[in-house]
Amino acid sequence: MRLFVTSASIVISAVALTAQTSTPKPPAPKPAGPAAAAPKAPAPNRLLNPAALTAKAPETFKVKFDTTKGPIVLELHRDWAPKGVDRFYNMTRNGFFNGVRFFRVIPNFMAQFGINGDPAVNEAWEKARLADDPPNGKSNVRGILTYGTTGQPNSRGTQLFINYKDNSYLDKTGFVPIGEVVEGMELVDMLYADYGAAPQNEQNTLVSQGNKYMQTKYPKLDYIKTATVVK
Repeated sequence: MRLFVTSASIVISAVALTAQTSTPKPPAPKPAGPAAAAPKAPAPNRLLNPAALTAKAPETFKVKFDTTKGPIVLELHRDWAPKGVDRFYNMTRNGFFNGVRFFRVIPNFMAQFGINGDPAVNEAWEKARLADDPPNGKSNVRGILTYGTTGQPNSRGTQLFINYKDNSYLDKTGFVPIGEVVEGMELVDMLYADYGAAPQNEQNTLVSQGNKYMQTKYPKLDYIKTATVVK
């Protein structure tokens, strides 16, 4: 058998060859850049583990409360109440007081604060009761900072108050001073007080719902924007 190669087949083959040889090559892939770093996981909230916050406070130091009324400066004295001052120091350093409301302000008596805005933090600290410090000879007079108690031994927690006047009758009932206002007492006098004892009467709700509830029910409460150890 003879093989005939016709001119048509030559043309077809030439066209095919032309199409094959003229097809552009795909561009070479660009070198890949470095992979984007994975976002860092948020740091754990240290306030959820009070037992781990055990730093020893300086013998004397100051804390600045930047409040909605302006700056208030407290001076803490560890020799007055070592346990209480160490706790206050650790709470301040770890942001406990940021956003905290002055929820009970009674003119001619005191201004109370210390309920955290996060219910989970309140729950953690509710279990971390603070052992009593012995009486230190200091008195609950105007400008003095003291922990609240339930009236029972070793019942201090996170709540504190600033005295508006001489409340020295409290000295004998376990209210041991830990520090004093050294700047801005006139601003403490200006804290919003028109709610009276109403927020205090809902304290369980304040603790369990935090700032979300207080901002809705008691929007005019003054509060600590930030608390900072300054010396």
